[in-house]
Amino acid sequence: MQIRRAEKTDAKGIANVHVDSWRTTYKGIIPDGFLDRLSYDQRTSLWENNLSKDDDYTFVAANESGEVIGFGSCGKRDRNHVENAGDLTSIYLLESHQGQGIGKKLLKELLQQCQRVGFHQVFVEVLEDNHTRYFYEHYGAQLIKTETITIGGKELEPSYIRVAKC
Repeated sequence: MQIRRAEKTDAKGIANVHVDSWRTTYKGIIPDGFLDRLSYDQRTSLWENNLSKDDDYTFVAANESGEVIGFGSCGKRDRNHVENAGDLTSIYLLESHQGQGIGKKLLKELLQQCQRVGFHQVFVEVLEDNHTRYFYEHYGAQLIKTETITIGGKELEPSYIRVAKC
């Protein structure tokens, strides 16, 4: 397994992981209809666009065959107005590869990237019912505020917003 900076040619692999991991991670949390409508083609286009941006910091976990089995991304969201602070915008792994330390390696790489661009802290949003929030807590994330969000027409209360120090 290898962790490396994503390339434009990884867009389809990232999209596949994105859709498949949402369908397993958020089953029973986000409405099934929303998850069923997720599109590999739409996500591929989204990731082709993301990977073409200079301020995109996406890393992939690839297996021995070079197939993308996970990814993570970071940067600074438009709504983040905290000086010298960035956002961890995603870490997703195929369910079959979870619990093997790959997420930890992606997190480490993302936090190092945040340091390289001058961020001193990183925010991450995690749904309360998403069991991966314990992953972030294990690595030092702390609850700083909650808010209600809507996905697929369902209000999800609360959305945890956590912070990790770089």
